[in-house]
Amino acid sequence: MKKNILTLLLLTATLTMAAAPKKAITRIDPTNWFVGMKDPSLQLMVYGPNIGAVKEVTTDYPNARIDSVVHLDSPNYLLVYMNLSGAQPGTMTLKFDKKKFNYQLRQREMAGDQHMGFSNADVLYMLMPDRFAQGPNHVSQVKGMNTYKEDRSQPSLRHGGDLEGIREHLDYFKELGVTALWLTPVLENNSPDSDNGFSTYHGYATTDYYRVDPRFGTNDDYRRLCDEAHAKGLKVVMDMIFNHSGFEHPWTHDMPTKDWLNLPDWLKESNGTSDPTGTHFQQTSYKLTPVRDPYASEVDLRETTDGWFVPTMPDLNQRNPHVMTYLIQNSIWWIETVGIDGIRMDTYPYADAKGMAKWMKRLDMEYPNFNTVGETWVTEPAYTASWQKGSRLSKDNSYLKTVMDFAFFDRLSMAKNEETDPWWNGLNRLYNSFCYDYLYEDPTHVMAFIDNHDTDRFLGNGRDTLALKQALALLLTVRRIPQLYYGTEILMNGTKEVTDGYVRKDFPGGFPSDQHNCFTAEGRSKAEQQMFSWLSRLLHWRQGNKVITEGTMTQFIPYNGIYVIARQHAGHTVLTILNGTSKKATMPVDRYAEVIKQTTKATDVITGRTVRLDHDLNLRPRQTLIIEF
Repeated sequence: MKKNILTLLLLTATLTMAAAPKKAITRIDPTNWFVGMKDPSLQLMVYGPNIGAVKEVTTDYPNARIDSVVHLDSPNYLLVYMNLSGAQPGTMTLKFDKKKFNYQLRQREMAGDQHMGFSNADVLYMLMPDRFAQGPNHVSQVKGMNTYKEDRSQPSLRHGGDLEGIREHLDYFKELGVTALWLTPVLENNSPDSDNGFSTYHGYATTDYYRVDPRFGTNDDYRRLCDEAHAKGLKVVMDMIFNHSGFEHPWTHDMPTKDWLNLPDWLKESNGTSDPTGTHFQQTSYKLTPVRDPYASEVDLRETTDGWFVPTMPDLNQRNPHVMTYLIQNSIWWIETVGIDGIRMDTYPYADAKGMAKWMKRLDMEYPNFNTVGETWVTEPAYTASWQKGSRLSKDNSYLKTVMDFAFFDRLSMAKNEETDPWWNGLNRLYNSFCYDYLYEDPTHVMAFIDNHDTDRFLGNGRDTLALKQALALLLTVRRIPQLYYGTEILMNGTKEVTDGYVRKDFPGGFPSDQHNCFTAEGRSKAEQQMFSWLSRLLHWRQGNKVITEGTMTQFIPYNGIYVIARQHAGHTVLTILNGTSKKATMPVDRYAEVIKQTTKATDVITGRTVRLDHDLNLRPRQTLIIEF
């Protein structure tokens, strides 16, 4: 009898063990962490089959405390919240029930206040890694990635640029005279190319927040690029996206919680594909006004912030505190790991404003001299200003230091095709935009640009260098942080009329098969070299120029079609003078006596020639003149 009972107990135990789900850890995010942060808290997201069945997480690492363990809706995730106050660098052993996992705590390379962000003393050069240059060891088909194709003849497929190609041309940026590089996203975007030519070469559909896309290189390659850029006096700005992820991110197909994504019901109807046929699918309205509209309806606001940007980019729910903590930590991890000098945040107002403010406040606490610029794509200065840190125009503080000046881009895009008249057209549009700078808490923390990867290139399908010089002269002498788009210096053009790929063409000379090499003066055409030299002269003159970075700004209403802006500092003056008409024009010097005073001679910044100010100036059609005295 006893033998039968014993056999029965053993059998029951065996069946129970067989029925119990096996627990395994496949990864932990962040992949490591750093001690000595002002906020000592740490969220660990643990991935693995049935890892949610873990009942207890412990550690005996000195000064490391487990605050809480959070079991989520999916059994394949577990959140562990820790406090590392006083912890030292080393290997921390975590026990998940009885299973051990070693986790690295590292020493920070510098204190948070030593991370110096970009400022209006910098000029950002925006480039797309896939389209800029290819290194000599490039692999055209990376194993383990979803189906993709590199085909430079197709504007919407991958072309094969990488981080090594960028690193090899750091001296080019120095020669040009820019001081910071803004790379479009470099993180893994493992979406397969589709039959209609869609691919994520642009990088805005993240599928792994802790891994550089292997088609661009490795995390170590990214670190090497940043280190060598710093050695040459160049900063690196990282493009991030908190509003949405890529469809192939594990969160999409196995949501940690039911509310990890906004409007997740569509996934039930999509059969695991990004085919927008389900009745629950809702794309964002792209109308950002409800986010600031004091009379906005709930439905309008919800459609803006909760709708998916496109079907292949699931919308993250920043109202979920676990989601927001994950994203905040990710940005800190990249600052500490590779030493980036700034962040450009994509689609800023589409995400939850309170969650994003929490992120900005945390970064400001950890890195008081760091800088982040948010994409705020509305063309009215009041809207843009309301997103700036400490704005009086918003009841809630965004803590976002820098905003993007879409008003400048918009007005300039219209003005370049118009004659400057006595009232509204032409360069009056710029005057009438700058006059609202009183809305900004700090106009020097506004980033201006004449084009970027989401717009038609400034030149369209032409090569109007007169208009381009006027645009660049304004961009580089007003109270803004200027951003250039790659290739503008060698007259790259294109429009989005057919596809975005035509404003994202390959930089000539960046790929082994290129016959035309614009990285050298010898490889540029006469027109390309003239534009490069003109812009390079202006950029180098701007470096360290306190008149431009610290000086006051005075603008004059366009008169006789001529727009004049004065920058002044410590007894020095710079005048930017633009003839906004296609005819010769005369500038009456006496009208500008308040800034010229008794000065009779000035120096042309570009040519070095003397400009007489004791008589009226005669200007050629669309002439640009920058003088200093």
